[in-house]
Amino acid sequence: MRGLKLISLAVLLVLTNLPEAWSHGDQPLSKIAIHKAISALHESAYVKASPEILGMKGQSTEWVALEYGSPNPSVDDWIGVFSPANFSASTCPEVNPRVYPPLLCTAPIKYQYANYSSHNYKDTGKGYLKLRLINQRSDFSFALFSGGLSNPKLVAVSNHVAFANPNAPVYPRLAQGKEWNEMTVTWTSGYGIYEADPFVEWGRKGGDRVHSPAGTLTFDRNSMCGAPARTVGWRDPGFIHTSFLKELWPNALYTYKLGHRLFNGTYFWSEQYQFRASPYPGQNSLQRVVIFGDMGKDEADGSNEYNNFQRGSLNTTRELIQDIKNIDIIFHIGDICYANGYLSQWDQFTAQVEAIASTVPYMIASGNHERDWPGTGSFYGNMDSGGECGVLAETMFYVPAENRAKFWYSTDYGMFRFCVADTEHDWREGTEQYKFIEHCLASVDRQKQPWLIFLAHRVLGYSSCTSYAEEGSFEEPMGRESLQTLWQKYKVDIAVYGHVHSYERTCPVYQNICTNQEKRYYKGTLNGTIHVVAGGGGASLSPFTTLQTKWSLYRDYDYGFIKLTAFDHSNLLFEYKKSRDGKVYDSFRITRDYRDILACTVDSCPSMTLAS
Repeated sequence: MRGLKLISLAVLLVLTNLPEAWSHGDQPLSKIAIHKAISALHESAYVKASPEILGMKGQSTEWVALEYGSPNPSVDDWIGVFSPANFSASTCPEVNPRVYPPLLCTAPIKYQYANYSSHNYKDTGKGYLKLRLINQRSDFSFALFSGGLSNPKLVAVSNHVAFANPNAPVYPRLAQGKEWNEMTVTWTSGYGIYEADPFVEWGRKGGDRVHSPAGTLTFDRNSMCGAPARTVGWRDPGFIHTSFLKELWPNALYTYKLGHRLFNGTYFWSEQYQFRASPYPGQNSLQRVVIFGDMGKDEADGSNEYNNFQRGSLNTTRELIQDIKNIDIIFHIGDICYANGYLSQWDQFTAQVEAIASTVPYMIASGNHERDWPGTGSFYGNMDSGGECGVLAETMFYVPAENRAKFWYSTDYGMFRFCVADTEHDWREGTEQYKFIEHCLASVDRQKQPWLIFLAHRVLGYSSCTSYAEEGSFEEPMGRESLQTLWQKYKVDIAVYGHVHSYERTCPVYQNICTNQEKRYYKGTLNGTIHVVAGGGGASLSPFTTLQTKWSLYRDYDYGFIKLTAFDHSNLLFEYKKSRDGKVYDSFRITRDYRDILACTVDSCPSMTLAS
């Protein structure tokens, strides 16, 4: 018994110290040594920003023009965008006795080099830059630094810029509720519960409208688990509101807008949005699902680049927006925005996906960059969340979990049943999550919902990523040891993962063996589960091993996402699309009847005894 305990401890130590299975690089804002910043204000240096008032027509995104100059220009000079505009040391809290407040106690929300659009800046000392700002509940200032990112010296500070109503309700995110006929709307504002009542005004398109109240959540610096989320990355998150729109008619079109009623009787409104209600479970209609992981965010103005690859995040976002009329629900399976403890990035991500998430349910899963932090109950002891330890993901987005600190849940969409796991918590046999997964798979009525999909962030199935291959596991260690029995027993059609930033599709597989030799058109029973890695949403790409595995049918070292289209109870189309052009580069079909699901396969037949 003691030997087993030692083995278990060794396994957990291995899990804790695993090499990362991706290569996105550091959070761009972490490259700025803000704690080393010193004041070097020069009377001849300047930064001028215009216009000073943004969003005069109610818009939540605007471009700001900057003019700046320095008597001692350098190629290392850069412009930082700060919000709130006052970023002096007087606002710096002492985190612990060994940390002294620097001149600057908060990282900029974005930055760009001074010569980005003024290539002769080093010679003339004058530059011009256009930056895109979003409404983030506070004013902005722009600072010119010399000394590069590693030894920043504050040379000049601009005038202040602000949105006309910085508290306005912005960036609605739809999600399915716990009932099939319930839609939730989550948004962000600067209005607390002692200032205004939040609500959603909504109704069927062209019909009567009603008001549904919203609950309000927020958190403070002490809710964070460590740096930088608790230190230079901290930014007030404002207030996050969620309203539950209930008793929806299947597939009916609804319009809605966000509202806040101030206690003096004044109303503030968002623009109007619309969505289509979910189909009844088992409903036979066209149903289209998009799935991807690891998208992150990027800046349309060219600032804060993660890497020198194509801008996968913006490309993915663009393609989804262009095709939004042909998408019914989206699953972003972990590694949402890679804020990594720089909280301003969550607002920027929700602004980036607003046109998508305000129109169709935007369901998320928990990834390592949302949850992992030592000593906080995550399965891994890594520091990938930058001190967020799940608080941001659990608050900024709604999921129909019984307990959002345990980020696993199931949701039905017409002919689909989705079982969404939380790989940052233990999934192995005997755990609470394992019991949830089995119940989710076992409880679905396959006659009504024939398409059973398993979703998770880390690869619990199969991957040819270099990191997994070097470990010799081709999966998250112990990933499929317990779960493959469930996938096989309950005939899971497709399992989709992120974490690895590329695309890969396997054959229908069970215990490393292809159970079906077809590659494009599957008829009848699969006899196994097709495993897909779809982590190419936007973060920099993960390479494949050169080893050739028998179960890997298609690999693509590029950005993309997958789309499932259920035409009816018997026909499903799977497509892999690249983010660069939205075209299909891999696909397959499944055609089968209910009796094919009933047929027992390897390890899925009921046990027989002489008595039976």
